Amino acid sequence: MLQQKLAGPGAAARKYDLITALGAHALSLGKHDQRLVLRLITLLTARYNWGRDELSMGQREIARLWSCNERTVKRELAKLRAMGWLVVKRQGARGRVATYGMDTGAMLMATKGIWPEVGPDFALRLEGPTAETVVPFPVKGATPPPPLDEASEWGLARAVLFAEDQGRFGAWLQALERVGRAGGRVTLKAPSRFHAAYVQTHLEGVLLRACQSVDGEVSAVEIVV
Repeated sequence: MLQQKLAGPGAAARKYDLITALGAHALSLGKHDQRLVLRLITLLTARYNWGRDELSMGQREIARLWSCNERTVKRELAKLRAMGWLVVKRQGARGRVATYGMDTGAMLMATKGIWPEVGPDFALRLEGPTAETVVPFPVKGATPPPPLDEASEWGLARAVLFAEDQGRFGAWLQALERVGRAGGRVTLKAPSRFHAAYVQTHLEGVLLRACQSVDGEVSAVEIVV
């Protein structure tokens, strides 16, 4: 299977294989998922620094490339992070854009089902002789990922939080329910007073950053019982 960093001898062929796998996978999906993968492919081919294994590009610039608005860019990047395809290498700060890396292993595992349709030689090339030793097996009782079909800021933020720390998400964040929004304030309901107090005290900043990463108009997160 392709290594994480696509550089060095044979890198050009491996890049083409990755793009082929993503493209074939996209064509097997519905139109919304197709567009998400197409947007990623466009980023990779247009602006990804393969030698340094990173993408450093402002959301305004990405919006122009994708012919959409910056809010859509935030949501799409959050989805790609939640899928594990993009990872944050350096957070954005004032005057500096965020830097992303890609997890080719996660991309290839997600596209594996379509490899035989490209061709047996393609599937054999990507499998490699030791693929069975690196396939991750699901852990019994592990927290399942949240669905990506909820369009609210909390629905997308949940996916981001799951990708960041599955243990924390399963223990404290999975049970939170969105009960409303007033202006920039998002209200979440906890299952108990203790749960609400813990999240408000220890994780409020984490929740706020996740919500703001998908919706810049969020200014506060309130936990109620």
